Amino acid sequence: MGKMISYCGLVCSDCGAYLATKTNDNNLRKQQAEEWSKQFGTQIKPEDINCNGCTTKDKMSFNYCNVCEIRKCGQEKQVKNCAWCVEYACEKLEKFFAMAPTAKASLEEIRNNK
Repeated sequence: MGKMISYCGLVCSDCGAYLATKTNDNNLRKQQAEEWSKQFGTQIKPEDINCNGCTTKDKMSFNYCNVCEIRKCGQEKQVKNCAWCVEYACEKLEKFFAMAPTAKASLEEIRNNK
């Protein structure tokens, strides 16, 4: 299986929620819920850890993905991910890249190899 890159450049196929869903691994769901609960200062339940990836057409994506402005924009523009957008890199992405430089590196690699 190749890498699945989200609209913003995060690697969905490396994400604990994606992996737990694909392997139906309840221990991984529990582990990911605990990690994200601490990281984001909120309560996430293991049963919330179900995701088929950011760019999936179905409704099974993690809670935040359903309100993510970058994802919404990518879907509206019907691009594979933001690397393919004519407005790359927009203000939304630049703000996100400040928190997630690895996401920028993923998208830059895609842009350089188009």
